[in-house]
Amino acid sequence: MSEPELKKLFPGKHISLVARGKWEFVTRNTNRPAVGIVAITDDEKVVLVEQARPATNATLIELPAGLAGDVAGAEQEPLVEAAKRELLEETGYTAERWTELVSGYSSPGLTDELIVLFLAEGLKKVNAGGGDGSENIVVHEVPVNAVLAWLAQRGSKADMKLLAGLYVAMQMRSSE
Repeated sequence: MSEPELKKLFPGKHISLVARGKWEFVTRNTNRPAVGIVAITDDEKVVLVEQARPATNATLIELPAGLAGDVAGAEQEPLVEAAKRELLEETGYTAERWTELVSGYSSPGLTDELIVLFLAEGLKKVNAGGGDGSENIVVHEVPVNAVLAWLAQRGSKADMKLLAGLYVAMQMRSSE
């Protein structure tokens, strides 16, 4: 049995609406995974970002994250290099140690976007962060063992990648 052909229904600048058989979904035009970073400071704080997300009409708390291959001339950049770039751009941090944690789909009923999560350790703050010219990011450092309470206290909405990434990072770190 052959897989139904992918049909482009609406091409956008960064994403496209496509169909496979009767199922409509969104795909990234770069055809590359996104990256997310669980950045943990030496004093056991996780570095989070807060930014408005128009699709949700809300401000969300998230892991630093971004796209791979979306920079002209670097369309095939290694995923860890994209993660390093995004961490610095969004938070102002660099990291000495990088570990690939896990990969998975962000919302498989809606998109084919694959996200690769990395653990960044040995952090050093080198600038203020805040994102590129199109972003207005606020950086937070929250004790790793208090993230859920911190979110609840603020009444903040979180991107689920934050919770999944933190869980996997803590499992991996506890088994070392």
